[in-house]
Amino acid sequence: MAEAHQAVAFQFTITPEGIDLQLSYQALNQIYHSGVRSWKRRVSRMRNRVIKGVYPASPSSWLFVVIAILATLYMRSDPSMGLIDKIQQHLPLSSQGQTMLSALVFSTLLWLSLILALRFCLKLLLSYHQWMFEMHGPVSNTTKVWVTLLRLLSSRKPLLYSYQTSLPHLPVPTIKDTLSRYLQSVRPLLSDPAYKRMTELANGFESNLGNRLQRYLKLKALWATNYVSDWWEEYIYLRSRGPIMVNSNYYGMDFLFVTPTSVQAARAGNTITALLLYRRKVNREELKPSRVPGTVIPLCAAQYERMFNTTRTPGLETDVLQHWQDSEYVAVYHKGRFFRLWVYNAGRLLSPREIEHQIQRILDDPSPPLPGEERLGALTAGDRVPWHQMRKQYFSSGINKRSLDIIERAAFFVTLDDEEQGMKGDDPAGNLDRYAKSLLHGKCYDRWFDKSFSIVIYKNGKNGLNAEHSWADAPTIAHLWEFTLATDAFQLGYTDDEHCKGDVDRMLPHPRSLLHIDLPLSSKCLGICTSLTVAQSLADDVDCHVFPFREFGKGRVKKLRVSPDAFIQISLQLAYYRDRGGFCLTYEASMTRLFREGRTETVRSCSNETCAFVKMIIQNTLCSAEQCRRLLRLASEGHQNLYRMAMTGAGIDRHLFCLYVVSKYLGVDSPFLKEVLSEPWRLSTSQTPIQQIELFDIKNHPDYISLGGGFGPVADDGYGVSYIIVGEDMINFHVSSKYSCKETDSHRFGAEIHKALQDIMALMSAEPKSAAPSRGPSQPKKQL
Repeated sequence: MAEAHQAVAFQFTITPEGIDLQLSYQALNQIYHSGVRSWKRRVSRMRNRVIKGVYPASPSSWLFVVIAILATLYMRSDPSMGLIDKIQQHLPLSSQGQTMLSALVFSTLLWLSLILALRFCLKLLLSYHQWMFEMHGPVSNTTKVWVTLLRLLSSRKPLLYSYQTSLPHLPVPTIKDTLSRYLQSVRPLLSDPAYKRMTELANGFESNLGNRLQRYLKLKALWATNYVSDWWEEYIYLRSRGPIMVNSNYYGMDFLFVTPTSVQAARAGNTITALLLYRRKVNREELKPSRVPGTVIPLCAAQYERMFNTTRTPGLETDVLQHWQDSEYVAVYHKGRFFRLWVYNAGRLLSPREIEHQIQRILDDPSPPLPGEERLGALTAGDRVPWHQMRKQYFSSGINKRSLDIIERAAFFVTLDDEEQGMKGDDPAGNLDRYAKSLLHGKCYDRWFDKSFSIVIYKNGKNGLNAEHSWADAPTIAHLWEFTLATDAFQLGYTDDEHCKGDVDRMLPHPRSLLHIDLPLSSKCLGICTSLTVAQSLADDVDCHVFPFREFGKGRVKKLRVSPDAFIQISLQLAYYRDRGGFCLTYEASMTRLFREGRTETVRSCSNETCAFVKMIIQNTLCSAEQCRRLLRLASEGHQNLYRMAMTGAGIDRHLFCLYVVSKYLGVDSPFLKEVLSEPWRLSTSQTPIQQIELFDIKNHPDYISLGGGFGPVADDGYGVSYIIVGEDMINFHVSSKYSCKETDSHRFGAEIHKALQDIMALMSAEPKSAAPSRGPSQPKKQL
């Protein structure tokens, strides 16, 4: 129990001469510096609260208002219209002191009133969304005036959370509009009789139960900050009782072509340092607020609050997200052992070289895992109820609880993997697929899937991450990962012998094993082994395929006057039709962070216009090149319009979801809502945005291209597709499906995506056009 002795700051023994007090200077020094650092954070938070509380004004503007009021009083003019005199009557001071103090009170009240007025004006400006529908056309005078006013109010440098209270609330669409858009979205998927039946269900819902549910939802929208986000987090994520591994968690990859260092400990040192530097920026609110690309429009930053020091803990009916203000260590897993790595010493952040030194000590530690330690992480990979029961029975008190608390309170989780991954060797394509599977689930027990995110450092220096989904969406973790990769490669860097830069304090205490688990042998087998069996069965069923598409990128697509995202979505529809012989309900994630605490909305990208274009290709319809371009642009414009409507609060699925939740609270059933919410998303797609392109010099360093990330399939008989548009000439795709479904194959679908992109580009680039390209190797089975 050497670890327990090191945690004691002082020891004493009673002798005949009295009490012999033995102080540990090192422990007391750590306590002192930890306290100083904690107080600095508190002062910094208080300062930031004041700065963002008065935004878009500044604290110094108070002095300007005071001087202006005093100047007018000196000129024997009363700008308060008698209010200063009324305030003066209630102050028990001398005449001169009363005048000065009453002027200060009035100036402060006037200043606060001006701040509220400015914030109200900013909120009104941010509630205007017509600009989004004018981005690629003539700009109206209203939008021009709006841009000018917004730039004036946003001229002062904001903190990360400065815009939060000025963001508008998510509006509740009307029942009529939502149902109309829903029926339009399912029209290409239903036969005439099925569509007529669905229309009757929708009309019956609108005329009866719908309006009643809508009234409750509007009441919630008046009261709550966001009428969707809390229910979405609870019912879609936290109440799920199945494994979060594969089903919910997602992954992010390293650079595609390069690995900055092949030394595992060195890559861990720089990666951990970069993450902690990002955490410092978040805590100090030094990050620039995220904005809509190319504009000054801010996005909600609420998801950053729980990025670090956060863990999802299992419950019987629902999980809980626990967040701590700070943590001075990270939890590290290596070959079955859990370690606590302190990242601060005497109040300072360890240098990358010192963290590398500590990581190397962990790698060199020959001690075997304790009984029950090696596969403990499998509990986080299996079903949630067994994990809750194990936690309640064996981890609710004593040494087991203390050991578990150390993992869960860590800033984040780090796995030092003993495998090599990346695009290497004689089978680069297959290695990329194995790399993706490793990040998605690993060995099912060597990740802590409950942590907000876990970092994986491989033996050959490759890295990646696995993120828990309930606390935030992919763009937030992608922002963190972009900063980490850029800081690691371009800011921190490595020495010529591939080690981290900086000096090493050789007196740093050795990282110690942090777990002391006391479990009955039967419980270890029954609990951990059962969860591991469930997790391994799920992991073995996942078919991952990752491939970079290099033939062209957004540069050539833009020349066609088509949105790159719409081009890819239309290509996915063509690929799916060739693969499965029909269309399907398609999910594309869109953000709603233009609103406070906004998360995502669904873009139903299988539209009438898209299907018309795909059918034209599939059926080999004779048409001119100009006709083909017209159909593609109609499909692209339709998709862009759906995307803009989703971003501006006029989506379909979140509204219907919340109406369904209200119906459950009221104890009433709706056949329409029940059918809508049970429809499977056989094609689930998402684009990973590049938000900080200024961090990567792709022109001078073209090899430093991120692969992006991916996720598991949403439906058992469907595909999950994630893509990232990198620079002007490259698109990276991540495709997932399940081996257990005989109708899906990730590699086959990847080949269809590749062919669809090429066929559409060839079709649109051809000058004279007499016929469309052939279908390709996969013939359609049926047509809906």
